[in-house]
Amino acid sequence: MAVLKSKAPQKKKAPAKPARKRRRKLPDAATVHEVFARFHKANPEPKGELDYVNPYTLLVAVVLSAQATDVGVNKATKELFRLADTPEKMLALGEDRVRELIKTIGLFRTKAKNVILLSEMLVRDHGSVVPANREILETLPGVGRKTANVVLNIAFGQETIAVDTHLFRVSNRIPLAPGKNPLEVELGLEKVIPAEFRRHAHHWLILHGRYVCKARRPECERCVVNDLCTSSDKTI
Repeated sequence: MAVLKSKAPQKKKAPAKPARKRRRKLPDAATVHEVFARFHKANPEPKGELDYVNPYTLLVAVVLSAQATDVGVNKATKELFRLADTPEKMLALGEDRVRELIKTIGLFRTKAKNVILLSEMLVRDHGSVVPANREILETLPGVGRKTANVVLNIAFGQETIAVDTHLFRVSNRIPLAPGKNPLEVELGLEKVIPAEFRRHAHHWLILHGRYVCKARRPECERCVVNDLCTSSDKTI
């Protein structure tokens, strides 16, 4: 009777490791300087696109701009700021009236509540003055790090970097200071942006992302730094 030989157990093949994405080489200091020198040449004095009349109305406008367009916010705040350009006047309007005036903006109910609450805090705790301090600003309802940085930069001339979706995209695309989240990008840019360009750096990057380096189809033919950019999204 033939003896059946048992087959040796076959070793299972280890699953193939996913291919690692090649990290793009970061630009050197000379290249970063050239990027911002070109932005400066094209637009020496960039401005934010939210309408405001003083630091308080700027703060309110930036709070209202979360998940909304600057154009939409400006339409809503035209009448709002005509009626209330100080915390006291905003409180006199009341939450119901504020809500009615900004109802065309997304999340208007929550934003109206935050505008009233932050106005109360400014009157009660800060003498109705917008503080020029990030940590204090971030204690106000509806104010996060990005909002605080915008106010500090525009109203008080501080060299802050407010990372919105446009700036985040541009910084990762070129790349200048790639990061997985806004804070990583902000801190990375603070390290690489030349001192002479820090005052307006975030405006240049935001405007570039909004009008040229767009999410779906970047208009590389109009980009002043297309030869310095190594993004795979380039269209030319």
